[in-house]
Amino acid sequence: MSQIDIDKLREDLEDYFGTAMFSGNPQAMMELEKVKRASDQELISLARRCGININDYTEREDTDYYR
Repeated sequence: MSQIDIDKLREDLEDYFGTAMFSGNPQAMMELEKVKRASDQELISLARRCGININDYTEREDTDYYR
């Protein structure tokens, strides 16, 4: 079973929209504010709409992973 690292996902989305904002995309400022206020589920939905692979943010709970 795996769990999504929401903190890392939020950080990466802040970087994504922050970079877009400073590159001259005015819509990115509003999206950046959404990222800061989003619930976990809203954050996942936003990431998917941006084409981000959520599987890159999963943490395995299985302790035998490296055996």
